[in-house]
Amino acid sequence: MNDGLIDFFRHNAWATRQVLDACRELTDPQLNTTVPGTFGSIIDTLRHTIRSEAGYCRRLTGEEPDWFQRASDQPGLGELMLWAGDLAARWDRFLSAEFDAERTFVIPWHDDGDRLVPAGVVLTQVLHHGNEHRTQVCTTLTSIGVESPALGVWEFAADTDRAPRVTARG
Repeated sequence: MNDGLIDFFRHNAWATRQVLDACRELTDPQLNTTVPGTFGSIIDTLRHTIRSEAGYCRRLTGEEPDWFQRASDQPGLGELMLWAGDLAARWDRFLSAEFDAERTFVIPWHDDGDRLVPAGVVLTQVLHHGNEHRTQVCTTLTSIGVESPALGVWEFAADTDRAPRVTARG
């Protein structure tokens, strides 16, 4: 039904897992590193990215994850990994059925007004927002001497066997 979107969202989930995995061995001072021009520290950026994605998902599906309202929580990487897995499953369920990409939502805008935003634009924001902040985390990782993961679509396709190897001809 939404076959073309499934790869986009699975790449998004895979890339978030790759970044979380790359951060598992970091010390607290490393997780709290900030670099000018990025959102914030590594851990704050990861928390923001996953919580924002949950908000977008809630808006589109009408379903709120149990963990979403714990705004004062400061989850660690393990909990963020669980939340990211939950989101991946929610997107798979959402994309398994038809949806109206033109259905609009009233969204408060940065200029203190409201706008009618189509579901297709919200979906686009999910992917853009995730890419933007994962890139910022990777920039910060590089700045502290930690190799950042390769998050490209080709890496995703190879890693998930979405692009299986062709057997050698004999």
